[in-house]
Formats: sequence, structure tokens, C-alpha cells
Amino acid sequence: MSPSENGEIGVVYLTRAEIAARVEELGSTIGEAYDGLDPILVAPLKSSVVFLADLTRALRIPHTLDVIELAPYTDGQAGGVRLLKDVDSPLEGRHVLLVEDIVDTGLTLHFLCRTLGLREPASLAAVTLLNRPHRRLVDELPLRFTGFTVPDELFAGYGLGLDERWRALPDLHVVSSIALPQAATEAA
Repeated sequence: MSPSENGEIGVVYLTRAEIAARVEELGSTIGEAYDGLDPILVAPLKSSVVFLADLTRALRIPHTLDVIELAPYTDGQAGGVRLLKDVDSPLEGRHVLLVEDIVDTGLTLHFLCRTLGLREPASLAAVTLLNRPHRRLVDELPLRFTGFTVPDELFAGYGLGLDERWRALPDLHVVSSIALPQAATEAA
């Protein structure tokens, strides 16, 4: 596997089988929590798409999907994000479940909650495949469901990438960093 200019793919941290089993468990737990509520799952592009696809198949209750696209501010505002693509569905009165690949600092999830909370949803909560609380900067997050709590490492595979590489790997790998770009250390 060719290295990125910022790192190399490392050891497998979670296998595809471990991820699949946990996503099935999350689907069951979320299904029980939202039974009869017809939630809308909203996921940021690109890294959450693989998790969203597997989670929607594991969720055995009626629900809908939507996606948003975010980008970091590049004008010196560290940790800031902006909305590039908004949801297409109205959220007023809906039970919204944000689907995140990884929650790290909490800044992105906090931004999403503030932004989508203005739409007056019936409820607003989040599910993340990976929770990395060691770098949390925001404490008040509606993180209701967690797949795995992970160490302070950079990961690739299962939708996560670095320099747009390795997203399609089915297992989750640790990235051996050569020099992490600032955006990777401020994201999530």
C-alpha cells in the first residue's frame, strides 16, 4: 500500500468482522430506542458514509437518511467548520440521529448540534463508530451511542482516510504518522 505524504498504513486495529458485529449491535440498540419514532439519520460526507450504509442496513425500524457536507475553515480559525451542503429534508418535529465516524475534540458535533438544533427537531442525538474522548474540547455533546472507544491514534479504513487515501479498506488501521497535517489534528 503506497504511503501518503503524511503517513503510512499500519497495523489492523479493528477487523471488518469486529466492526460488523458492533454495527449490528448498535442497529439493534438504536432500533429499540427509536421504535415507532421514524428517525432521520444525518451523516457528514465522506468519512461517515460507510458507517451510515452499514448502520442503515442493521436498523430494523422505519427511518430515512440525509447527508451534509462540512469543510474546515482555512483562514486561521482553528477547529472551525462550515457547512457546504445542507440537509435536503425538513427536520422540524423529527427525531434526528447524527451519524459520525469519529468524535474527537467534539467541535464538529457541537457545530452540527447548534446548526441543526435551530431547525426545531423533536430530538437530537448522535451515534459514533469511534469515540476518542482523550482530546475532547466540548463536554456537552448528545453522544448517545458509541461503537468503540479508541486511543489517541490516527485511523484509516472503513471510510476514514488521510489525504483521501485508504477509505475503502474494510478493516480499521492505525496510521503511522510521518507528519500529521494540522487539519487532521484539529478535525472531529
